[in-house]
Amino acid sequence: MRRSATALLVALGVALVLLVSSIYVVDEREKALVLQFGQIRQVREEPGLGLKVPFIQQVVTYDDRILSLDTETIEVTPSDDRRLVVDAFARYRIDDPVRFRQAVGAGGLATAENLLNNILNAQIRAVLGSDQVTSDTILSADRRSLMNRIRDGAEAEAQTLGLDVIDVRLKATNLPAQNLEATFARMRAEREREAADEIARGNEAAQRIRATADRTVTETISEAERDAQITRGEADAEANRVFAEAYGQDPEFFQFYRSMQAYVSALRGSNSTMVMTPDNAFFNYLYGAGEGTGTAAAPAGEAAPAAEAATEDSAAAATEAPATEQAGTATVTLDAPAIVAPANDDAAAATDAPAP
Repeated sequence: MRRSATALLVALGVALVLLVSSIYVVDEREKALVLQFGQIRQVREEPGLGLKVPFIQQVVTYDDRILSLDTETIEVTPSDDRRLVVDAFARYRIDDPVRFRQAVGAGGLATAENLLNNILNAQIRAVLGSDQVTSDTILSADRRSLMNRIRDGAEAEAQTLGLDVIDVRLKATNLPAQNLEATFARMRAEREREAADEIARGNEAAQRIRATADRTVTETISEAERDAQITRGEADAEANRVFAEAYGQDPEFFQFYRSMQAYVSALRGSNSTMVMTPDNAFFNYLYGAGEGTGTAAAPAGEAAPAAEAATEDSAAAATEAPATEQAGTATVTLDAPAIVAPANDDAAAATDAPAP
């Protein structure tokens, strides 16, 4: 009885071990391959339980999620011979586990990433080092199209590994340390040249604007002066016409008015005293017995008859001024400064003569 019970327990244990060894579980995040002596016997891509031959078959699982791979930093040389240090990363997943197993063997995911890294680096050098690509293009917004080209080329080669390359991105694109200073110097020189060009264009525009403004000012001033000259000429012509009409009505008054203007001009400022002969014609309207005449002054001996012959109209037009006798001189006082002239007996007699 004891032997049969022990045998039964042993049999149950062996059966349990065989049952456990023949059952495997596939997670929803995985894909599984059932191998027998290294040969693929079954592919499980759906999650759940599966059976295999214990101790003869084995199950290999691969991650079915999207995986990430950071590539090695490499240097590329675009068409403008400016070297760049490129660091990229890729997103991929195992698309065909059978082809993946055949390509990488027992190396698994580590071997696959190593092969994929080589593929990506080759594609990065091929795309970024082509004749149509410059460093400015790599550093600009057009780099998206370059990354898409790298992804398409890597995906075509990665299919032989059973991988699907979903995306490729350039993380960093920098200059080598030994080229940074030279590049910065060239960039500064380019910016200074552009600044100098902008300044030159600005100065040219400013000079053009100033020249236009100066020309406009000159034209405006010339037109204003021309209009002013025309206006002054018309005004002078009208004034001359009015003066001519007024003077034409009384020529004697015109002669008297012009004499008064001459007196004002000659006797202003420091020139307040004039010494001249009594018979000088300049002071015709100042000679006489306290009254001016409209004609030239008579000689000294004939001053009294001339004063008696003066008319009342001529006396009204002349400027009246009181005369005072002094010893040896006769002083005539006007609104203008005093005029001193030597006097003789005839002039004094003419001055003392009674008015008509």
